[in-house]
Amino acid sequence: MKKIFTLLFVSVIILTGCSMKKENKNTPTYKVKEYMDSYSKLDDNLLDDLNDLVKDMKSYSSSQKERYKELMKKHYKDLTYDIKSEKIDGDEATVEVEIEVYDYSKVMNENVDMKEYQLDDGSYDTDAYYDYQLDQLEKVKNKVKYTIVFSLNKVDGEWTIIEPSEIVKQKIHGIYAK
Repeated sequence: MKKIFTLLFVSVIILTGCSMKKENKNTPTYKVKEYMDSYSKLDDNLLDDLNDLVKDMKSYSSSQKERYKELMKKHYKDLTYDIKSEKIDGDEATVEVEIEVYDYSKVMNENVDMKEYQLDDGSYDTDAYYDYQLDQLEKVKNKVKYTIVFSLNKVDGEWTIIEPSEIVKQKIHGIYAK
C-alpha cells in the first residue's frame, strides 16, 4: 500500500511539473505586459523618468512638483490594462491593449478664466492657478478606457517595443483630449 501511495504521489508531482511550463519572456505580448506592469509596480526606471519630468517643470514650485509626483504615482498604480491581441509578421509585431486610467483630460483642457488669477499689476498669480489645477486633478475619480496598439521589432532575436507615440503616452497619462 505504501508503494502504491508513493508511486501515485511521484506521478502527481511529475505530471504537475510537466504541466507547469515556463512563461516565454521573449514574446511581443510578454514585453508589452512587462512595460505596462512597470507602471503599476512603480518601476525604478519609471520613477526616474517621472523625477526627470517633474524636475523640468520650471513653472511649478517645489511643493507643487511633489503634489504632481504623488498624483502620478497614484495614477500609475491604479492603471489597469487588458491585452486584447497579438499579431506577428516576421520580425514585426503589434499588440493591442485596452487600458483604463483616470480621465485628467477635462481638467487639463479646462478653459479657466485667468482674470481670477490676475494681480493688480496685470501679471498673473501662476502659483494660485497651478494649485487650483492640482486640486482639480486630485479630485478626479472618473476613468476612461483607451485602446493602444504597441508596435514591436525583433532585434538580434529579442522583441523590443518601438518608442510609443506622444498620443499613446497621453492616453497612458490620462490627458489625451479626444
